[in-house]
Formats: sequence, C-alpha cells, structure tokens
Amino acid sequence: MQNTNQIPENSRCEQAKYEYKKSSYSEIYEVLQSLRKDEILCDIKLETDDGGVIFGHKVVLASASPYFLAMFTNFSEKNQDQVAIGQLKSSALQLLIDFVYSGKISITEQNVQDLLAASNILQLQEVKNACCNFLQAQLCPTNVIGIIAIADFHDCTKLLTSSELYFKQHFSDVVEEEEFLSLSSEQIVKLISSDELTVPSEEKIFESVIRWVKHDLDSRKPILPQLMEYVRLPLTSKNYILKNVVDDPLLNNCFKCKDYVFEALRYHLHKSDELITIPHNIRTKPRQPSGTYKVILAVGGAGINNEILDSTEWYDPKLNQWHFGPKMITSRYAGGLVVVNDNFALYFGGGNYESTFQSADALDVSSESPKWRPTYEMLVKRQWFGVGVINNYIYAVGGYNESCESCLNSAEVFDCRTQKWSRISSMSSRRFCIGLGVMKNLLYAVKCLSLYDFKFVIGTFVIIVVVINAYP
Repeated sequence: MQNTNQIPENSRCEQAKYEYKKSSYSEIYEVLQSLRKDEILCDIKLETDDGGVIFGHKVVLASASPYFLAMFTNFSEKNQDQVAIGQLKSSALQLLIDFVYSGKISITEQNVQDLLAASNILQLQEVKNACCNFLQAQLCPTNVIGIIAIADFHDCTKLLTSSELYFKQHFSDVVEEEEFLSLSSEQIVKLISSDELTVPSEEKIFESVIRWVKHDLDSRKPILPQLMEYVRLPLTSKNYILKNVVDDPLLNNCFKCKDYVFEALRYHLHKSDELITIPHNIRTKPRQPSGTYKVILAVGGAGINNEILDSTEWYDPKLNQWHFGPKMITSRYAGGLVVVNDNFALYFGGGNYESTFQSADALDVSSESPKWRPTYEMLVKRQWFGVGVINNYIYAVGGYNESCESCLNSAEVFDCRTQKWSRISSMSSRRFCIGLGVMKNLLYAVKCLSLYDFKFVIGTFVIIVVVINAYP
C-alpha cells in the first residue's frame, strides 16, 4: 500500500533557514507580574510621599516609561535599589505599575485626576491619552470649567481644545453653574471677547458678565469696562436696553460703560435711518460660532406617483449641494420635524394613505454615523399638525387622524428633560395644516384648514433648518 503521508525529499542538500516570531508576550508579562507581586528578582523599590512602597524590575519599568529609562540609565538612581517618587499618590503609582506589567488599567471619576497627573510625570502617554478620552466623554456644563483647568495644567492640548469648544457651544448652560463664577479675570475676558460663543442672544452674555462681577464686586468692578468692551450691546433689542441696561447701577457709575450704552442706543437710532451709516466695530459684529453652520434638512414626504418616501436629505449652502442622509425607520409624510439643542432632529406623527402614526423617531445630526432611532410616542395619532419648540419643550398642535377621519383640536407637549408627553389645553376649533410659529415664548397658529377645506391629499415633505457640527 502506498504511503500518502510520505514527506517529500529535497532534490539537493542545502542549508535551511526558518524564522519563527512569537505572536504574544502576554505569558511573559504574566510571569513578571507574578514575580513582582511575590517580590522575587525585584531590583527596585519605589516609595511615595504617603508611605507607599511598590516593588518592580528596572528593566521592565525602563522599557515602558521614558521617565524610568532616564532614571535608571543616566542618573544616580541606576545604582540604587530604593527610590523616592515625589508628587505621586501610592494608589495612582500602583495602578500605573500594574498597567506596565499587564497592559490594563481602570479609570474612574475618583482616580482620573491622580492618574492623569502621574502618567504625565512618568511619561506613560497611553494612559494619559486614555485619561483625556475619559474626561472628554464626561464633559457637561457642571464640570467643563474644571476640565479646562486640568487640561491646561497637564498640557493636554486636544482635551483643552475640545473642552474650550464645548464651553463656547454650551455657554448658556455653563454660565448657570457655580464654576462660572470662579473664573479669573483673564479667563472671563478671553471668553467674552471670543466671536465663537454660541448663545441665543447677546442679552445672555450681558447678564452673565453682570452676574460674574457682582459675585465679588469690590475686586471685579474695575474690570467691568474691559468686559463691556466685548459685549455686543448694540445687538440686543432696544426694548431690552431701555428696560434692563440703561438704569443698571453698575453701568451708571462707570463713565466708560455709559458710553457703551449710549453707543447701543445710537446704533438702534441709526438702524432706523437708512441715510445714516451704522458704525462698525467689535460690538456691532455678530458672533460666528466656530465648528457650526446651518443646513436645510428634508425628511419623508411623497414623491413621483405619490410614493411615500423614507429618505432624508440635507442641503449644504456652502457647497450648493444636496446630500443623502440615513433612511427613516418608516416611510411617512405630513409629520412634524423639529430640532432640539442644534443636534437632535425629531420626526413624529404623520402617516401613509391608510393610517396615521403617533410614533416618534430621533436623529443625532452631530453623530459620525447618524441613524434614525425610535423614541417616545405621542399621546395622539396625528398628521398635518403644527409643531414648535420653546425652551426644550416640543409642542404638537391640531392635525388630522386618517384612521378615524377626524380633524383635531387637541395639543400636547414633550419635555425633553423628563422624556414624557403631556396634554395641554385644546384649541377652540378643530384644524389642521397649521403654521405654528414661536415668538417671545408664545405659540402662534396661523393659516390653517378645517375639515371642509380638505379636498385631496397633497404629498409633501417636511423641511427645516438645522445647525450641524463642522468638526469630525
């Protein structure tokens, strides 16, 4: 019988070579970690100011950290078996030494600042980057000022840039926190002078400046003229200036500040007189938030042959181009589309030719991979209704229910904070195809149809202007 497993022979004898590369060194580091914990073959003890003692191997530490490499090769510590490590907590140093041996570390809100400081000193860039990523993921109005200070102190350039941008984009929320009042005069001047602040109106900036000054009036009052130089007071409304600014005692007791108030009033006077040129300076220049620009979002509707669409498109005025976005979960038309906090688009209600929906879907337009996701349903099925947003409250008013052929006078509101829909007072008349506008925190329903005006279905899409982030 022939041996099919016979090993082939070389036609000639020659010197052979075979290279083998170990795919993982984890087993070696596991052994080294075990030796370190048992204090076997260790040639260095690291002592911290709080009395902690950590054993290790010089060669392992030097291979992972430029700090230890320099210490054990170029300085007197190379001949010592015990070294004092100042400025570090033993708990943080223990976690970092464990990382050197295991490649794993757990970062929490409780230890992140200690780990960032220690990894910065020991030049463990991987851990430093991980700490920065952790802090960036935790950014919120209550902590952004503190994170800016941390990033600046430890020279975390990327984190500093992103946290400062977050502050500028969420100025209205951040200034309500106590941390805002602790800003130094240099920090507040730098902030207020920035063209990149995102605010609903210049009134918010003026009120924030006054609040900051009053927090420590004696020491901060001399800085008020410098701050008012950068407040775009002419861009506030004339009524606001007359009601809230003209009689402010802080401004009345400051000649330079009074000049800025008079300048704002003259601006409004000139603006009403086309024959007079409006003066141009930093206070008459609208702020232009960086990283954001407006696009037009078109969602759903009915296309050729009355086909109900599930498409999303957005128009970029800078490029004069339309782009396709993610598909909707359900094809629909005649629903409501709103944008909340410049980042989230919500499409709710609407329907097809057979039924009316009460479902709601959300789209994070700032996401790297935007996708429609289901969210909280409305209380009532409705289409052809009016929508409006006031202070993170979404209002749905009137509409039509195809399922029961009913024109509606009911209204409901969605609280973005509690994530709940609630009923509000109904309109006095049943109506749909409402144009719903918002002015000075009031809802206005304009031009609508009654049930008798509705003769046939017109396929439409919903279109709205949104702000998107230009940063990746």
